[in-house]
Amino acid sequence: MGDEVIVVGGGLAGSEAAWKLAQSGFKVTLNEMRPLKYSPAHSTDKLGELVCSNSLKSMDVCSCSGLLKKELEICGSLLINTAYECAVPAGGALVVDRNKFSSKITETLSNHKSITINHREITSIPETPTIIATGPLTSDTFAEVIKEYSGGGLYFVDALSPIIAADSIDFSSGYFLDRYGKGDGDYFNIPLTKELYDQFYDELMAAEKTRFHEFEKLTYFEGCMPIEAMAERGRETLTFGPMKPVGLENPETGVRPYAVIQLRKENAEGTAFNMVGFQTKMTNKSQKRVFSALPALKNVEFLRFGAAHINTYIDAPSNLNKYFQFQRSARLFMAGQITGLEGYCESIAGGLIAAIQMSRYLKGESFVEFPRTTALGSISSFICGGSGLAHAAAGDYSPSNFHFGMLEPLTKKIRDKKLKKETLVNRALSDIRKVAGSI
Repeated sequence: MGDEVIVVGGGLAGSEAAWKLAQSGFKVTLNEMRPLKYSPAHSTDKLGELVCSNSLKSMDVCSCSGLLKKELEICGSLLINTAYECAVPAGGALVVDRNKFSSKITETLSNHKSITINHREITSIPETPTIIATGPLTSDTFAEVIKEYSGGGLYFVDALSPIIAADSIDFSSGYFLDRYGKGDGDYFNIPLTKELYDQFYDELMAAEKTRFHEFEKLTYFEGCMPIEAMAERGRETLTFGPMKPVGLENPETGVRPYAVIQLRKENAEGTAFNMVGFQTKMTNKSQKRVFSALPALKNVEFLRFGAAHINTYIDAPSNLNKYFQFQRSARLFMAGQITGLEGYCESIAGGLIAAIQMSRYLKGESFVEFPRTTALGSISSFICGGSGLAHAAAGDYSPSNFHFGMLEPLTKKIRDKKLKKETLVNRALSDIRKVAGSI
C-alpha cells in the first residue's frame, strides 16, 4: 500500500491525525488551505486554530468531557497534552491560551521530519490513502465534492461568542467568583437585577440579527446555540442557561443576583475575556449597543464580535463504518466535526482514531476495537449508528458531543447517580488502558 498518507485539513482532527500517522512511521502530507483561503470563522494561518470558545470543558474525570480527555491522554494525544501545556486558570475547566496552543501545534508539526505541510485548497478527493478532516467549515468547492461523494450534505448553524478587551471592563460593577466557589476566582461575574435583566432581554430580542436567507430554517447545534435563539424559547430561559445565577452569590453580601453574565479569561495574560455562553447572530452594531447598556460593559471594546456561520457534516451512518473508514472506499477515511462529532475533544478523538485505524489498514493489520464501554469506542459507534441511539434507523443523524448515554449500559443497575457515574468511568479507564497497551 505504500507509506504515504494525505491528510486534508489542518484543524484539530487533521493535526492530531497527521501527528499520529507520522509517529507510526508514515510520511504525511498535511494540506491546509489557509492562508491562501480562509473560512468565515478562521483568522490565522496556524494549525489547530480554535475558532469558537477557548474552553475544552471540564477536567473532572467523572464528567463526559473529563473522561474523554483522560482517554485521549492515555492514548497519547498530542493536542490534549499541548492543551495542558497552554492552559490558563479557569476553575475546573481546561481553558487554553488559543494563540499559544495553535502556535505550539504548528511548530511541532512543522518540525516533524515525516510531515510535509502544503498550503493549498484541495478540490478533489485524492487517489492515494487519505484522511479528510476539513471540519465543519469546509470550503464551498470541496464541500460540493464531499456532498456528491457521500450522497448529500447536511448543515446546521453554529455561533461564536464575543471576545472583549480587559481594560474596557468596569470590574467594580461585578465580582470574580467560580460557580459554587470551585477554582480560584477565574470568572468575572456581571450581576443583573430583575429590572436590568428584563431590559437586557427586550433589547436582545429587538436587536438586528444576521440572516441566512435559504439557510434560515436550519437547526442549531444545542451546544453552540445563539443566545437570542435560546431566548426565543421564553423570557426566563436564559436564567436557567448561560445566565444562571445559582452558585454565584455575591461574596460580599451573600445575595444571589437574578441573572449573571460570566466573563472568562481568553489568554494567560488576562488582557482579553470571552463572554461565556454568549454565542450570537446579532449584527456587530447591535452587539455594541446591547452589551454596552450593561454597567460593567459601558465602555466595551470588542476584540472579536460574536458571529454565526453555517457548518457542514455528512450523514455518517450511511457512509462510514466504526473505524472512520468510508464504506465504499477502503483507502479513504474521515475525521473530526465533519463526521458529526461536535466539540473540540470529540474532533481530536476522531482524528486520533482515524489515524490509528488508517495505520492498521496500511500495515495490513486488523483494526483496533475500541469497546463501547469507553468514550472513544462510543463515538466510534455513534458515527455508524451503532451507539444504541435511534438516529440511524430514524434517518435523523445530527451532530452530538460525547455523553454517558452513548456508553454501553452497566450489567447491574445502580440507583445512586454519583456511584453509577464513577462505576462507568472506572470501567472506561480500565478498558481504554488495555486498548492503549496494544496500540
